[in-house]
Amino acid sequence: MFSRKLLILYIILLAMAICMMLVLVYFKPVPMPVRDYDEIRAEGVLRIVTEYDRTGYHLTDEGIEGFQYALCSEIARLSGIETLMFLEMNLETSFYGLETNQYDIVARNIPITSELKERYRFLDPIVLNRLVLVQRTAAANNGVEPLRDQLVLAHKTLYVPKDSPARLRIRHLCREIGDTIYTIEDPLYSSEQLCIMVARGDIEFAVCDMQTARLAQQQMPDIDISTDIGFTQLQSWAVRKNAITLADSLNVWLKQLRDSGKLDEIHEKFYHAQ
Repeated sequence: MFSRKLLILYIILLAMAICMMLVLVYFKPVPMPVRDYDEIRAEGVLRIVTEYDRTGYHLTDEGIEGFQYALCSEIARLSGIETLMFLEMNLETSFYGLETNQYDIVARNIPITSELKERYRFLDPIVLNRLVLVQRTAAANNGVEPLRDQLVLAHKTLYVPKDSPARLRIRHLCREIGDTIYTIEDPLYSSEQLCIMVARGDIEFAVCDMQTARLAQQQMPDIDISTDIGFTQLQSWAVRKNAITLADSLNVWLKQLRDSGKLDEIHEKFYHAQ
């Protein structure tokens, strides 16, 4: 009797194992088709995602402006490929769109970190940047002087956009000062919008890159951006890890823009013009 029950149990387990194997075979993920330069050229469309703010893409009385938009327009001119611009505030969502072939380029000032390089292919550096603490000036904060020492950030709350690469630097800073710094990732607002919230007194501190902070300060002189949070970083655009030919082609076009002085001209227009 025992052997018969054991045999039935074995048969049931075998049937379950076979069912699981069939399920795994049936639902085996289909590899994402390669979409590199040849596929993009054949389709005739280069899909680029950036963020809606003054560093990426925004509307003015004169039309569309933005550092990333201007650079993408030059890439379209040099490549002869039509570009489609998509807007997405969340960086991780942009990366997901890149991985699923929805986009071909994430055109943002993304820090080139070893962690991100494992997942994506970065172009040659486009800008040098660094993270700064955005806070109110003494005149806009009842005479309270802005913080200048990173040590006094212990137990302070810093706002960053959701999935911002700044999270990693803040974690490192916690270890450096040997204390806790609280971070809130805002799911709705970009770095520029967080700067506005600091200026209005809605939040006390935000962390963003110097390029964005400088642009924000031109419009909001009540914010102070003179306290560094990190060292100077190389930043660039990202493409899929397997988009080798696309990355090489983009680097060639970017080099042409550097050599001609056009890249410096665009950078000066959007990051330094008053």
